[in-house]
Amino acid sequence: MTRPPVLVLTAGLGTRLRPLTYVRAKAAVPVNGEALARRVARWLAACGIRDQVYNLHHQPSSITACLGDGAGLGVRIRYSWEQPVLGSAGGPRHALPLLTDGGADRFLIVNGDTLTDVDVPALLERHRQSGAQVTMALIPNPAPDKYGGVAVCPDDYLTGFTRPGSPGDSFHFIGVQVVEAGVFAGLADGIPSESVNGLYPVLMKQSPRAIAAFVSAASFRDIGTPADCLRTSLELAVAEGDHLVSRTADLHPSAVVERSALWDDVAVGAGASLRECIVADGVRIPADAHYERCAIVAAGTRPPAGDERIEDGLLIRGL
Repeated sequence: MTRPPVLVLTAGLGTRLRPLTYVRAKAAVPVNGEALARRVARWLAACGIRDQVYNLHHQPSSITACLGDGAGLGVRIRYSWEQPVLGSAGGPRHALPLLTDGGADRFLIVNGDTLTDVDVPALLERHRQSGAQVTMALIPNPAPDKYGGVAVCPDDYLTGFTRPGSPGDSFHFIGVQVVEAGVFAGLADGIPSESVNGLYPVLMKQSPRAIAAFVSAASFRDIGTPADCLRTSLELAVAEGDHLVSRTADLHPSAVVERSALWDDVAVGAGASLRECIVADGVRIPADAHYERCAIVAAGTRPPAGDERIEDGLLIRGL
């Protein structure tokens, strides 16, 4: 069976993941040593999705560097450039020429900042049988206080979206959906617009069966914040083997590094210690420095914001 193309949403600013996204796009952040976008690309390839499009805006070269044209993964990867960033509906509208140039009238949309193992063939079959314009992959909401919810009627069609902390049972969207191309065709190209907060409620008002639910027990791993990123990396290190420290990192023999992720070209000085930290590309940890539960990037010329601080030429934020 021929699989439809996919748009992977990787254009976002990744504000919750700062300061790590001062250095790389969110989708290029390593998770147990492998860039998130590359993990998504491999998973999609294993599902038979060979035609992959990634939208770009923030730190685009960090994404293209880890994906290239997809030849190394056995897929075709192309890029949809956005200026300004166009949002969860405007992005698909802008990418339509790439997604439909092979004659496809539907495609997948995958959020580039989460990891899941949802059954893509079963999702596609649910969409085909539902007659819906959109089918969203859902799981029971694992953290209603943290995540906004999705309301679903007994015959598995969406009835609305709820805010975090709303009472009652809800489902959680895990970042994978099937859409008919015509859903976005009526939007103006190049104009920012949103799906859940704009287009999809309009569709549901037009038809109670506009958006179908595909509910499963799929896994869901969030990379939303530095703490989420480290937790997911540590979990995957147990499952896959430990690749938390880049092969290009230089650790002094007396340095102590525990449960920490070190990106490319990091150096850790004599007597320094890192415990449950993420250290971004090119950082130099001074001798005898001690950090615990921090995200650390080179300070550069950027002033600290919010709960960030500058110390020894490093910009630091607690996890």
